[in-house]
Amino acid sequence: MISQAQFQKEIELIISNAVREDVGEGDHSSLACIPKEAKGKAKLLVKDNGIIAGVEFAKQVFKYIDPDLKVDTLIEDGQRVQKRDIVFYVEGPSQSILKAERLVLNAMQRMSAIATKTNEFVKKLEGTKTQILDTRKTTPGIRALEKWAVKIGGGENHRFALYDMIMLKDNHIDFAGGITQAIDKTKAYLKNNDLDLKIIVEARDLAEIQEILKSDGIYRILIDNFNYEETKKAVQAINTKCLTESSGGITLETVRKYAECGVDYVSSGALTHSVYNMDLSLKAV
Repeated sequence: MISQAQFQKEIELIISNAVREDVGEGDHSSLACIPKEAKGKAKLLVKDNGIIAGVEFAKQVFKYIDPDLKVDTLIEDGQRVQKRDIVFYVEGPSQSILKAERLVLNAMQRMSAIATKTNEFVKKLEGTKTQILDTRKTTPGIRALEKWAVKIGGGENHRFALYDMIMLKDNHIDFAGGITQAIDKTKAYLKNNDLDLKIIVEARDLAEIQEILKSDGIYRILIDNFNYEETKKAVQAINTKCLTESSGGITLETVRKYAECGVDYVSSGALTHSVYNMDLSLKAV
């Protein structure tokens, strides 16, 4: 993953771009009927059950919109919530509260859904050594928010983007002329460009596992679309020479069985690409 400083920069870019997109030249609805000097207070009301996420992000949004907005937090990120719970109160200029409202809700609703789904996977993995990972199957432009939500839900982050880790998948291998060729070319590239990046290599069958193991310096082998028996054999063959990751259509119903095969990680794009937003609202009080 990228550094915390890089991650924070991504969050700041998300906020500035979202405000540009939503507010533009001004919130004319509020400007038209609410005096500039008017003060107000609103509550973040939960209308669903799950894990709340995005509280800290909301605070950054409010601060960006107007430093005079004050947030009183009642429930922190990662806590379980129920219908009618109040997560926080925000108080200050009414125009500013309304300007921030939609961005806060859009982000928190999606982040909470992702955190809730991630936590369901985490619960399924209790008692095993396996951790759940996200993927790059994220919404364009808000990847940092979605990966943040995975962490809040108890999961772990895979690479952030194409630039912070090497991942040789089937297309890379085929275009490069084979597994060994792809690995050798990658090592030469890293050396020539003075880059220190971890290397993950995808395997489509047990024969490819054996070929990958002939090369040193592999951080993790991606055991892709293997069944349970094949996964067990793959883990035995790898025998802690590097870390292992199962992927490929793994669901809540099957994740435990893959974990019991002994893999270190299971990755699932469904954490971020297949969620239904948690119902939240910001109501004046």
